[in-house]
Amino acid sequence: MFTPSSVALALLGIVIMAMGYARAAEGPNLGRDATPAEIANWDISISPDGAGLPPGSGTAIAGAVIYEAKCQSCHGERGVGQPNDRLVGGHGTLNAPLPIRTVGSFWPYATTIFDYVRRAMPYQQPQSLTNDEVYAVTAYLLHLNGIIAESEVMNAQTLPQVKMPNRENFILAYPPRSG
Repeated sequence: MFTPSSVALALLGIVIMAMGYARAAEGPNLGRDATPAEIANWDISISPDGAGLPPGSGTAIAGAVIYEAKCQSCHGERGVGQPNDRLVGGHGTLNAPLPIRTVGSFWPYATTIFDYVRRAMPYQQPQSLTNDEVYAVTAYLLHLNGIIAESEVMNAQTLPQVKMPNRENFILAYPPRSG
């Protein structure tokens, strides 16, 4: 049984909810849209085939100096680890009870090393390395893992050509669509 006051109260509730829904659909009016230049500064993803790699270059020789100054305190001398992750070694251990997953034994693409170092390292100052420094540190890590020679130059053309030892052991979660 409905009384006039309960009907009025129900209608008032419906009106208030509708107003709240309409206001929520507008959004909270916080912030502003990012400008194309701001988006470009954060659009730094590198794909496995090297799409998105910036200009620049580096060798393991140059990378050793940068690594010692900016990476060694966390990843140890020559990438052996401690206090943070080990970056070198682990070849042939992925099927062992305690696999050692390093950039050399586990990662499928050399471009992923560049992408990760560029966006996230050094930990205290991410995105502070120049493109040349990132190419050099990437080359140093590849060299320490026995994948490239110390004097090989890594750049947007050569880095995607590096064949990582574990590349064939990854299964694409989203394989390319045919036709």
